[in-house]
Amino acid sequence: MKSLASSIGGSGRLSAEDNVVEDEASKMAIASYQAREEEIERRKVEVRARVESQLTRAEEETKRLTQVWEELEVLNDPMRKDVVTVRKRLDLATRDLKSLAQLYQKKEKEYKEAMEAFQEKSKEKAQLTTALLQLVNQSESFRMKKLEELSNIVNSRS
Repeated sequence: MKSLASSIGGSGRLSAEDNVVEDEASKMAIASYQAREEEIERRKVEVRARVESQLTRAEEETKRLTQVWEELEVLNDPMRKDVVTVRKRLDLATRDLKSLAQLYQKKEKEYKEAMEAFQEKSKEKAQLTTALLQLVNQSESFRMKKLEELSNIVNSRS
């Protein structure tokens, strides 16, 4: 483009030819500006479309991952509850078993002591029974001898 000062004539006016050139330059600048604006708008629309597409895919992926997570939680939760329940029951059984083992040992010790006492008393009874039988036999023998002596005394006096 020509500079504005060189296109202005001596009268301070622009020539017709210069006006046409300026109009064309203005129209070209406007057209170029509009083309750039349209390109910017077209690219903005494309970027928006890509962003929306990616957001939609991200939302779908989020939903899918949420579903998978929920399914995993459903799978883990019953197993975890069952494991906790079984562990609690196992702990309780272990405590019961320990107390029962102590009770068993105590009762077994009492049983052994009672058995030993029973065996001692049985031996003592057997010894006493033997002693009683011996005494009864001795007593009978002694009484028989006395009866014989008395019988001999009675027979000898008669």
